[in-house]
Formats: sequence, C-alpha cells, structure tokens
Amino acid sequence: MQFDEVIQGRRSIRGYQDKPVSKQLIEEILALAMRAPSSMNTQPWNFYVLTGEPLDRIRAGNTERNLEGVPHSREFRIGQPFEGQHRDRQVGVAKQLFAAMGIAREDKDARLDWVLRGFRQFDAPVCVIITYDRVLADSDDTAFDCGAVTTALVNAAWSRGLGAVINSQGIMQSPVVREHAGIAEDQVIMKAVAIGWPDDTFPANAVVSERKSVDEAATFLGFDS
Repeated sequence: MQFDEVIQGRRSIRGYQDKPVSKQLIEEILALAMRAPSSMNTQPWNFYVLTGEPLDRIRAGNTERNLEGVPHSREFRIGQPFEGQHRDRQVGVAKQLFAAMGIAREDKDARLDWVLRGFRQFDAPVCVIITYDRVLADSDDTAFDCGAVTTALVNAAWSRGLGAVINSQGIMQSPVVREHAGIAEDQVIMKAVAIGWPDDTFPANAVVSERKSVDEAATFLGFDS
C-alpha cells in the first residue's frame, strides 16, 4: 500500500477470522514499528507477543476477575473521566459501534458481552502487550515514544493486510497479564494491541470513527494565506 492508503484506510478492527498469524509476520511488523521517532533515541518500549494457550489464560483471567467485580489495576495512569467535547467523542464512537452491532441501549446482556470482548482482546489470534522501562517512568517522553511506536505498529499491520485495535481493557487486570505474559518487574504495562486477519462479516469492523477537521485542530501563523 501507499502511505496515504494506509493512513486513510486503517480502522480499528474488533472482529477477527479464526486464522493464525505467523511469528515471522509479527516480527516484520515490529521491525517497521520500531522505526518510529524516539526522544533522544531512548527506545523505552518492549513487546510481549502472545498467541495460543498463554493468551487464552489471560482472556480467562481477565473475564473471571471482571465478572467477580475485582477492581481494575491498570499500571499506566488513566486520568479523570472525560468531560465536554472529549466525552462527546467517546460517546459518539460508542453509538456508532452499538448501532453497527444492533445493540440496543436497554440490552444489558449484549452490552456486557461487548465489554467482555475487550477484556478477551476481541478474540484476536495475537495480542501485543506494550511495556516501557520502569526506570524511565517519570518522563513524559516515554509515554510519547510508546504512543508513537504503537501507532506505527497498527499502521504497519494494516499495510500487511492485518487488522488491529489498541485497547486498555486487556491490561486492566495487570496481575493476570503480568503472570501469564511473564512480564519482568522492570517493565510498566502500558497498552495492549489485538492483531489478526479482519473478519469482513463483523459489522463493527466497518465503523470509521469521526475526526475533527484540520481547521479545528491547527493554528497557522506567518503564512501568506
């Protein structure tokens, strides 16, 4: 694909084919992603790539703890609940997804199942857990770099025909993730990325989230026009 095709065409994929993804292809994607910009070349990121039984154990543990009401234990700070326009955008994409899936507002069972899909990594064949070096945890540049490499990761996956969705639900129960992914104590768990071959029959995969315009986002100074 051309660069513009990747950026314009990529969307979050939440339904996957029951088809494995090779280790070689994931390695290729990671090699591309790690060309992302990094502050002073610190490269604080690490990746724990799971499939098969280890991933199934995380899915089961996440689901069990959430159904039991165990409080979330996300390691990367989550901040305050969104308000104003940010909340509006959050609600807006949720409405798009629920409409695509035919989930009614009053259908509590369907809504719970949708939430649990996130904790199951959307049943994708591969999950990449992004962590960063704990020694750099006080630096905002570290989170910036990990965001850059994660963006590069999902775009690289899309360029190879794979779908992905960046999510936090899959790492909300961090003790489960840390245990079954064998994550070292010198790492902070930041994000998860579900990856696999898109299921074109899954309605939510057709959803394209809205973006504000350049005029809304950018301020130009010193230009002739």
